Amino acid sequence: MTTWFITGASSGLGAALAAAVLDRGHDAVVTARNADDVRALVDRYPERALAAPLDVTDHDQIVAAVAAATARFGAVDVLVNNAGHGYRAAVEEAAPDEVAELFATNLFGPIDVIKAVLPQMRARRSGTIVNVSSIGAPRSNPASGYYTATKAALEGVSDALNREVGPLGIRVVVVEPGAFRTDFAGRSLMQSRDVIADYADTAGKRRKENDQVHGTQPGDPDRAAQALIVALEGAEVPFRLLLGSDAVRIVREEYQSRIEEIDAWAHISTTTDYDAKEA
Repeated sequence: MTTWFITGASSGLGAALAAAVLDRGHDAVVTARNADDVRALVDRYPERALAAPLDVTDHDQIVAAVAAATARFGAVDVLVNNAGHGYRAAVEEAAPDEVAELFATNLFGPIDVIKAVLPQMRARRSGTIVNVSSIGAPRSNPASGYYTATKAALEGVSDALNREVGPLGIRVVVVEPGAFRTDFAGRSLMQSRDVIADYADTAGKRRKENDQVHGTQPGDPDRAAQALIVALEGAEVPFRLLLGSDAVRIVREEYQSRIEEIDAWAHISTTTDYDAKEA
């Protein structure tokens, strides 16, 4: 039995994962901005579940939630940074306050949670940190520049963290989900206040009122939760875990395109070294 600490567990992948973890007999600290949003799930498992209010932009709430988890279960074995929200805007349309809030939630909040949990993991020389990213990190789309910037930054931090804590027995996993059929678009997706007409055919097509994808996504969040648990059960874990057939296809295409571009321009790229004869 392990203890999971899951942020953003009131809906989507977070809710599916919390239910799957508890169904499998593990303990879980289930967090949401409003703890009442996860109360029904926690009430089904009163001995093994703890609800905690957590806005990841609030440092004091993070400290309190981790302390409550430790007091109840003794330790956090698996931290899942799932809390966050989407944001749609052309790069030129976004307001500074909207972007600052997005980074506070999607990047700096998860980092703060990691820093709150790491001391106990280091002391035990064990633990797993899961950071939920997006396939937008390797390939962004119009209107998603700022959202995917937060995820790309989270992956960069995770990469360094993995190399720092791996020798201490702590595992780091980045999850890159494809499109899943959740209420993300209705509940967790924000967009810019300002709209510029020149972007109607690019970013504009992906504004909430114009997006035709919601409700038709191929991914099943319950299956994603099961897949993630299976991946974490082994002695070895991937650093990056794609979830969804669309994720595998899109990221493969992106990496192949990058390799082709590298090869196409290598004759220029490799001209920048010092000439060995002149050095």
